[in-house]
Amino acid sequence: MSRPTPQPIEPENLVELAHSVIRAARFPQLATIDDDQPRLRPVSPVKTDGFTIYVANLRSYNKTKEIAANPRVELCYMDEAHNQVRITGEAEVVSEREVLEEIWNSNPLLRIYLGSIDNPELIVYRIVPNRVRYMKEWALEYHEVPMK
Repeated sequence: MSRPTPQPIEPENLVELAHSVIRAARFPQLATIDDDQPRLRPVSPVKTDGFTIYVANLRSYNKTKEIAANPRVELCYMDEAHNQVRITGEAEVVSEREVLEEIWNSNPLLRIYLGSIDNPELIVYRIVPNRVRYMKEWALEYHEVPMK
């Protein structure tokens, strides 16, 4: 079997290619660090603003402790064609009431499971990117995506 030859990627298309993967991949993987052990799990983002991703969580979950101890995280999105986007950044707790209300009002599952925006178990993280990379399926080469 011969190795596939990836099509060249025009740098001006990287942002749209990356956004396309993010739109297509509903459940990215979130990587955190637990002491010295990496942890990976699927998450369901509750809001996307460019390459800034918002993830709801419960305070009792292990990732809450992991992010509190080390807020450096990475999200990996992969679409059906196996194109990837990796967003490396830092997770911060969202405290702005208007952002929380926007997320709460647009996510019926949060309302069903938690009952109230003021439920003390609710925590929302804003993952602020410091690096975004895109890779076309099997190209084995990441491209740095400009963070506009």
